[in-house]
Amino acid sequence: MTPHLEPHSPLLLAIEDLSVSFDGFKAIEGLTFYMDMGELRVIIGPNGAGKTTLLDLICGKTKASEGSIKLKDIELTKLAEHRIVAHGVGRKFQTPSVYESLTVYENLEVSYPEGKSVFGALFFKNTAEVDRKIRKTAATIFLDGELDRLAAELSHGQKQWLEIGMLLIQEPELMMLDEPVAGMSVREREQTAELLNRISEGRSIIVIEHDMEFVKRIARKVTVMHQGKILAEGSMEKVQSDPRVIEVYLGH
Repeated sequence: MTPHLEPHSPLLLAIEDLSVSFDGFKAIEGLTFYMDMGELRVIIGPNGAGKTTLLDLICGKTKASEGSIKLKDIELTKLAEHRIVAHGVGRKFQTPSVYESLTVYENLEVSYPEGKSVFGALFFKNTAEVDRKIRKTAATIFLDGELDRLAAELSHGQKQWLEIGMLLIQEPELMMLDEPVAGMSVREREQTAELLNRISEGRSIIVIEHDMEFVKRIARKVTVMHQGKILAEGSMEKVQSDPRVIEVYLGH
């Protein structure tokens, strides 16, 4: 008997009726958001729309007031941040947080899953498999020629790539990137678009971004947020021509 095949990609992330309040202000209100496995989604919206707060809620940095966040069938709202990471959620913040006093190679090495815990770090051995994965990741993020350089010496854009590599080496199922091209040169932005398109094969990525030229290079599906809610969703062409989206952006 042949197995029954689903007609579309299975859901990776299901967020339903999500709300969070800070001192009575609803930063996210009744938000529902679905994402497929292997999807690259861009979230846009004016400042204060709740985009970063949404990522904070998914990774457990902020706790929801109400609603549900499920990764496959695992409810994330009750879990501590490190448990959410262990279930395959990786997050990159707006400013790169690399270990400046370590080389590119060492930054990737300490990010390797077995090297991350205290006991892991004590007994962690750099095997041929680990070395291969470090070099492969460095090539993916355009830093294979910089393995022996200190992270402090890298350009801003290269630090951003290194941090993406530090997430990649952990093989998360869901990567969340907050304004990954802020402060990058035009060429670095083009390379980052190429990088994200490449690494989205086999994993899901959420990108928050203000740079619309960059969004056009990577966007397959765009979610527009406004005042803690989802205003519109669809292709870049569809959301750009949506009168409500135009009003929100021109109104700011």
